[in-house]
Amino acid sequence: MTQRDPVCGMDIAPESAAAERKHMGQTFYFCSQSCVEQFDREPHSYVMTSTTTGFNPERSLARIELPVSDLPLVRPALELEKTLNALEGVDQVTVNAGAGLLRLDYDPLKVNIARMAAAVRASGYTVEGVQTRLGIENLRCASCVKFIEDELKSTPGVLTASVNIATQEATVDYLPQSTTLADLKHAIETWGYKPRPAASESPVDKQEEAHALEYSKLMRKFWFAAVISVVVMITAYYQVVPILRDLNMDSLRWLWGMTALFTLPVMFWSGSDFFTGAWAAFKHRSANMNTLIALGTGAAWLYSTFAILFPSVFPEGTSEPFFDVVAVVIALVVLGQALELRAKGQSSSAIKKLLGLQAKTARVIRNGKEIDLPVEEVLVGDVIQVRPGEKVPVDGVIVEGSSAVDESMLTGESLPASKKMGDEVIGATINKTGAFKFRTTKVGKDTALAQIVKMVQDAQNSKAPIARLADTVSGYFVPIVMILAVWTFVLWFVIGPQPQLVYALVTSVTVLIIACPCALGLATPMSLMVGIGKGAENGILIRSGEALQTARNIQIVVLDKTGTITKGKPELTDVVLGDHVVVDEDELLRLSSSVEKVSEHPLAQAILEGAQTRKLELSEVKDFEAIPGHGVSASVDNKRILIGNLKLMNRENIALGSLEERSKSFADDGKTPMFIAVDGNAAGIIAVADTVKEDSSEAIKALQSMGIEVVMITGDNRRTAEAIARKVGITRVLAEVLPEDKANNVHLLQADSTGKSSAGNKKVAMVGDGINDAPALAQADVGLAIGTGTDVAIEASDITLIKGSLKGVVTAIEISRATMTNIYQNLFGAFIYNTLGVPIAMGLLFPFFGILLSPMIAGAAMAFSSVTVVGNANRLRGFKPKFSAK
Repeated sequence: MTQRDPVCGMDIAPESAAAERKHMGQTFYFCSQSCVEQFDREPHSYVMTSTTTGFNPERSLARIELPVSDLPLVRPALELEKTLNALEGVDQVTVNAGAGLLRLDYDPLKVNIARMAAAVRASGYTVEGVQTRLGIENLRCASCVKFIEDELKSTPGVLTASVNIATQEATVDYLPQSTTLADLKHAIETWGYKPRPAASESPVDKQEEAHALEYSKLMRKFWFAAVISVVVMITAYYQVVPILRDLNMDSLRWLWGMTALFTLPVMFWSGSDFFTGAWAAFKHRSANMNTLIALGTGAAWLYSTFAILFPSVFPEGTSEPFFDVVAVVIALVVLGQALELRAKGQSSSAIKKLLGLQAKTARVIRNGKEIDLPVEEVLVGDVIQVRPGEKVPVDGVIVEGSSAVDESMLTGESLPASKKMGDEVIGATINKTGAFKFRTTKVGKDTALAQIVKMVQDAQNSKAPIARLADTVSGYFVPIVMILAVWTFVLWFVIGPQPQLVYALVTSVTVLIIACPCALGLATPMSLMVGIGKGAENGILIRSGEALQTARNIQIVVLDKTGTITKGKPELTDVVLGDHVVVDEDELLRLSSSVEKVSEHPLAQAILEGAQTRKLELSEVKDFEAIPGHGVSASVDNKRILIGNLKLMNRENIALGSLEERSKSFADDGKTPMFIAVDGNAAGIIAVADTVKEDSSEAIKALQSMGIEVVMITGDNRRTAEAIARKVGITRVLAEVLPEDKANNVHLLQADSTGKSSAGNKKVAMVGDGINDAPALAQADVGLAIGTGTDVAIEASDITLIKGSLKGVVTAIEISRATMTNIYQNLFGAFIYNTLGVPIAMGLLFPFFGILLSPMIAGAAMAFSSVTVVGNANRLRGFKPKFSAK
């Protein structure tokens, strides 16, 4: 069966086709490379007119099946269907919850898959795709970011795409059954850029090698252009050069002809990226930063060449060339790119520090022998020997020996943690004292360090909402500048002084060269890269640029009590003797612990640990009896011991004296008091409580000093909750809240239903650690999970605090505020530069002061405006938190 070439109409057999393309769910065959290239330029126009490729022109709809993992089985997803049907271009939505599929019939000319996937996510569902990162070689043009993003998003099967100019990488989520990596790479290539493996997924030494290679390549281009520039400048200012000033005009024209040839390699080698980028944009009927530089330098070269070849065509005094503009501008812009690249390398130092922590080798025990292997060759299940002073190479569980391990790289805790058999050890931590063997459980990309690095890289490649605004502005910026350049030429040519043509050319070229969308495009991603890296250095993992931006405006921080404000584990707090001393404190605790060692009560472990701390020897227990709702009784060392509440003491007619009042005092402080009677006499009280973390009070005070309201939420009774709140300085308490109601309470705080403010819509952060906190973390504007908590809570959060300290919350907000201030400074500087620079380049100062900006100064200003933005972002590297999260 033959198919028709959609471009030329020739009938061809599929097996003999020169090429094929897949577009909008259809396959097209071509007779020649020429037809393929025409199709690639405007595929939609050929799809609409094709009648023999299986595409129905009367039904211009495509169909896609999106895998959605959490479609409801019981009730219909009406809200999701409504949202999708509201999109222009969506014709029909079919939900198959059993198969986890969402079938969409849509018009690809009106809506793309990325927009539909975004609508699904906005409705609270998860579209399952594969994520990949692609490097983009020599991506330095801010305007191109949006063009490449849009091109990737329009590729069939792409769910979402984000391009980051700071990392020169594209992060793409796509459906592998609908598109391939080759299609994604082709989308990048259509804009004149070469895709490469993502540098962030390479080892540190490879990244640094590639970085150094690119930097040296740019510097070679600069030095070449700089040397030619010196030669060209001498011929341009021949009036002040001995010998040259004595030459006649014919000789000078021959000399200028040679400089025209000298500047060609400057344009097409040193400045090759500008011209290839401009050509790629032209093929897409658009313009970018490369267009401005290529137009400006190209126009100057063509004018100059024409002037020396045909001087009689030009008015007198206007036929001198501007080759110096061509060479010097390209040299300065390339130098700016090289300096910008070097500054970017400093910006990513946080990732390099994290990757540098990884051990290079591991001492693996195989067949009873110790062998040193590269860490990449370690397998799950291997047994590894670690000696004092060595790094733990990967994650695992100790099977022999014990030691103290420095985990400061992970938790920020300066004191080494004790490790014994059965304890978990983390790769990149440092063994201090003892030697041990451990069995590996996670290697390669599954280790805790690798996951942290991936999370930081994902965040650095993400975009804050403010970055999308800057990208949009950059997209419109270049066409506006080109229009202004044309206006400038016309105005100077019509009403300017003599020689009008020279003034018109110089001013229009200056306008093209001085405009810098790159400063706008770099303003946000550079600061985000440094800020997120700074968070990682302080034990704070920020998942996205959006979370970082939102954290700046947090007005209320909601703290879960158990495990967040408190340690989440009951501890022995008090041992109080009765009015009539029956036994001393240690004996009272020893007898109680002896009884509790056979008890299943949740507070028993706290009493036992208290006795172990005091190194008390426990005795055998006889006649143990649990009395439901009251306590326990038993015999220890021939003494009858009762441990329980007031009801038990009253039942046994034991006179408590002042102990009853002391018990109420303990309860008011959030502690659980337990009466102890020995042989029918009140011996004392033991109090147990989930104690407050050492630094919780300090952190809460710091949050309040930042103008943030702190609210405590807990399922505990109000009396206990308010006792804890008093200790840490919290005045607003939400007590007796069921786990399923936590998210609703966060929602009420966001709506500000308390009546404290008429504004409403407050920005609320939730801090928690348990599975029951996950819905509230997701509901909050920013969810912060304690890193010592459950995986579910961490997964639901926007920011993870690796150590379980509330100081991390303060530091996270401080980093957010410092980063956003830095971004606003960058954006302000970029806007001011362009707002003032372009009018001055147009000649605004000439009527008043007779000053006209040189294109060479414009080139220098344009080159160094980007360097200034990157340099300002690097100032964040010196950020010091109020008190370290470590």
